[in-house]
Amino acid sequence: MFRNPRRVFFLLIILAILLAIIDLPENYRVKFQWKGISVDRVINPPKLQFNLFGIRIDKELKTRLGLDLSGGTHLVLEADMQGIAANDRIDALESARQVIERRINFFGVSEPVTQTAVGSGTYRVIVEMPGVTDVEQAVSTIGTTARLEFREFTDPAAATGAAFLLPTLTNTASVGITGKDLQRAGLSFSSQTGEPEVALEFTNDGGKKFAEVTRRLVGKQLAIFLDDFPLTWPRVNTEISDGRAVITGSFTRDAAKTLSLQLNAGVLPVPVKVVEKRTVEATLGADSVVKSIRAGVVGLAAVAVFMIAQYGRLGILANFALILYGLLSFAVFRLFDITLTLPGIAGFILSIGMAVDSNILIFERYKEEVREGKPWYIAMELGFGKAWDSIRDANFTTIITALILFNPGNWQFLPSSGLVRGFAATLLVGVLMSLFTGIVATRTFIRVLYREKQYKND
Repeated sequence: MFRNPRRVFFLLIILAILLAIIDLPENYRVKFQWKGISVDRVINPPKLQFNLFGIRIDKELKTRLGLDLSGGTHLVLEADMQGIAANDRIDALESARQVIERRINFFGVSEPVTQTAVGSGTYRVIVEMPGVTDVEQAVSTIGTTARLEFREFTDPAAATGAAFLLPTLTNTASVGITGKDLQRAGLSFSSQTGEPEVALEFTNDGGKKFAEVTRRLVGKQLAIFLDDFPLTWPRVNTEISDGRAVITGSFTRDAAKTLSLQLNAGVLPVPVKVVEKRTVEATLGADSVVKSIRAGVVGLAAVAVFMIAQYGRLGILANFALILYGLLSFAVFRLFDITLTLPGIAGFILSIGMAVDSNILIFERYKEEVREGKPWYIAMELGFGKAWDSIRDANFTTIITALILFNPGNWQFLPSSGLVRGFAATLLVGVLMSLFTGIVATRTFIRVLYREKQYKND
């Protein structure tokens, strides 16, 4: 299919139309009158609603703005680690961050940012909540210590798993075991199968309580709640009298690690206090958005003018690919819920200039081949082929840099700021999209729109 330039060309046209629909502005009012025709309506992007292989897709397409653009609340919470052993403090801080993140999600915040920061003996959680302007309510919602509690089902059918019910506060009752009775939770591996599991170790008093509960609930499920939210509800297979238990299941290593951190949030309750709180005004963000859009339009126009002035009709075709690049990049931001921050927009504007780098390399190679006497169409194909190695290497190094800045593994020795990650995310998307438009789109436009006209002159 991709060897047929005309077919690829029409696919690109269809793609451009779909992308334009996805990129429609939000709440944009169209109002005009012309020859008796009156139009007054508000335009919004469509809402995606369909089934894909049995999975229900229900997604609202909208641009997600970060704290610096939409306004909201910025909090810095410091964890009190005095009662936590030194080798447990990093895990305890991560557990506290996960608890805070879950509370923010229940708070209904769109695209919150929660990250940890360790340095000079301080352990902090940094929270950014776009759209939240009531600072005190936010503090009261996320600033309390985590509560861990073991509960049993009150419905006998649900207790044996026959009803497949999600445990809630209404269909379960406390068995008297809390986070104070659990000494620690950790990732372990089965000695028989080698599969990941979560190991629980109770205190002396907690072990006695757990032995009594497991003796009574053999063959039934025991639910574990954190902040009144069910984490897991494993089946009790036998009485456990030594204060040591394991939670088994089809765990991946990451899933078992996450569950152990969540349990430790109640085992090692870390008090947090607010050391910094501030509200970012939305008016500042709106002004920044307007100026950023203006800068993007100016940058796009400058690049387009340069390409036409330098390469003529080839530059015009490269600009068509550049327009497709812009539509495609913005659609990716919406489809994958990438939050746009002010540095993120800067990264996108930077990638506009980088988007034509591949075209410049190709066109310069093309000129070299023409000077050697080759026909234009052979020179152009050779230009694409010979420039690919340079294009690949240059973009690959930028992709590595963007991934390091984005820090997907949340490593402490790499940047973890939400603003830095916003810049890295938009830069990464821009580079990947530029590879597609620079190689596939520009090449197809030249083959279909430029080649036939030149054949008549050769």
